Amino acid sequence: MALLDQTQQGYYQGNSFGNYQFVSLDDIINQFMVVYVGKQKIIPSCTRVDVAFHAQRALAELSFDTFKSLKAQEIVVPPTLQMILPHDYVNYTKISSVDSAGIKHPIYFTRHTSNPFSITQDDDGNYSFPGEFEIGVNMDFTDGLINPWNKSGITPAQQSLGDIIDAPNGFLNFKQFAHKSFGHNLSKIYKSYQAIDVTDINQINISAKGTTQGSGTKLFGGDLKLGIIGIDPNVHNPGGYTKAYTTGNNVSPDLNMPWLQTSNGSDSVLEWTFGESSVTKELAEDEFIDVSTYSTVWVVITSVVEFDMAAATYDAAIFGENSIDDIVISNLTEMQALTTGNSNGNSTTWTNYKSTTPSEVENDNYEDDVYWPYEGERYGLNPEHAQTNGSFYIDNTLGKIHFSSNLSGKTVVLDYISDGLGTESEMQVHKFAEEAMYRYILHAIASSQIITQQIVPRLKREKFAAIRNAKLRLSNIKLEDITQVLRGKSKHIKH
Repeated sequence: MALLDQTQQGYYQGNSFGNYQFVSLDDIINQFMVVYVGKQKIIPSCTRVDVAFHAQRALAELSFDTFKSLKAQEIVVPPTLQMILPHDYVNYTKISSVDSAGIKHPIYFTRHTSNPFSITQDDDGNYSFPGEFEIGVNMDFTDGLINPWNKSGITPAQQSLGDIIDAPNGFLNFKQFAHKSFGHNLSKIYKSYQAIDVTDINQINISAKGTTQGSGTKLFGGDLKLGIIGIDPNVHNPGGYTKAYTTGNNVSPDLNMPWLQTSNGSDSVLEWTFGESSVTKELAEDEFIDVSTYSTVWVVITSVVEFDMAAATYDAAIFGENSIDDIVISNLTEMQALTTGNSNGNSTTWTNYKSTTPSEVENDNYEDDVYWPYEGERYGLNPEHAQTNGSFYIDNTLGKIHFSSNLSGKTVVLDYISDGLGTESEMQVHKFAEEAMYRYILHAIASSQIITQQIVPRLKREKFAAIRNAKLRLSNIKLEDITQVLRGKSKHIKH
């Protein structure tokens, strides 16, 4: 039976170019069940679940050093000098900066700094176990709206209007346009939130400074809320953004957040209504939020703007803005465990590192014919410092890459490997390595069954042979490439 089930027109007008070189993991599992499992076959009996498990393990293991599973991401390094590790990241292969010509320059790993846990100490240097201190990360948005802060997704339609959730100026700002999709006078309801670790914490308090949209042309104004909930906002409302329904049975989840209760029996929420400007609010002095039964709570900010217009007369040029800053979440419990005084998660070590020009950049730039040859200051220089490209280290605890200060504003490329299991589209195998997959699965299943132990050594040899063949095939070495390299060495190579 033919393998191509697509016309040439369908292929060239589609978007699945080059897919014929791959076979899906599901096809490998199905074909393995047909060919290798059954009476009078190598594997007498085996469930499809077992085959699927070992197939995924084979895909993951072979992705690390056999398959071409290299991925890449590019970002412009923000002022925070941090890059979040990709969601399917396993290990990096290379990190580079990119110049104006598109050429990649390697950035080198530094072994001489880190971002350790900064222990709170008293004036005498003793470890401190304070009874009142702030919790949460980047609550003043000095570092912008970065992890661990999250925000609502914005639809393409709203992006085209200009809806924005961002903190470029040291405060969180919501810019929300009018829209006419739902027959009411509210904007979308957007939110931003952060998970807070409250392990060993019993009581907390909250305060913040908020500004809301005032009344104006076709505007009633904005409404802004800050509060604490005990459920992941994505679980409460997985949509990412919310239609601003307010009537009938269509009440928006984000207008009725499951706020925790305070000690006085009220919602643990602060609210700013129409036209308030830089107003600081906090819970009453005798109020607190009981979090003793939680290990994690979420601080949530919601924003909505109300417009004074009928659905038929919506004006896309009309928008409102709400903003919030200086959020303080105070722990009121005397701690039994070590704490950190750096609410932004940055240690003194990392703060000093990112605020200093790297020593290799301060060195002579090799253009002076007098300075370093006569002084001898470059004698014995470590190769990792004989460059001005910058450096990095990876904080696996926080899931971030930290860069040296000379890389701020530059474009960097992260080349990394994954295990091939991230998404359904990634769970496919190059046909050069298809036999290696079958042999890997076959050996793994035979090794786990008592009745097939006598053939395990043979299957092990066949597995390694198939993997070796796959590596050779996927290496894609061409004679012309080797010849060109040798010519580049100024060798006289005859054709």
